[in-house]
Amino acid sequence: MKSKISTIVTALLMTLSLSSFANNYSNPLKAKDAKEILLTYAECTSIGNTDYNNFLFADDFQYENASNNSKSGKREYLKYLKENKGLNYNCVTSSEILDITGKTAIAKSIYKFDTFSRVDYITLAQTKEGWKVSKVITTYL
Repeated sequence: MKSKISTIVTALLMTLSLSSFANNYSNPLKAKDAKEILLTYAECTSIGNTDYNNFLFADDFQYENASNNSKSGKREYLKYLKENKGLNYNCVTSSEILDITGKTAIAKSIYKFDTFSRVDYITLAQTKEGWKVSKVITTYL
């Protein structure tokens, strides 16, 4: 009887300790600064790297395409990025932080293709989970 109780208690403790490790899954982008988050965003959109998308975008993320006035939220934009996973655009990409004030940053990424350029204006917000992309407005030149 003692061995059965001991076995049950041991199994219960192991289960609790394993579940506590599972809950400590941390955000790999949490300690990154705004510039590193911007570069991760540019990598996500230009070469289809979706590894960090779940950590990159704020819960209230908004995307807007100024050329056709379309708008989407986080769920739709993540679906679009997932559908384009691994798609590597044939373009030259440059990114820069335009301004950081407090817990907000404004940035710009330019994707130069042969016949046009795509410009993303990006708003980043510093949260308790680190810097997150909260809004993107895309224009074309």
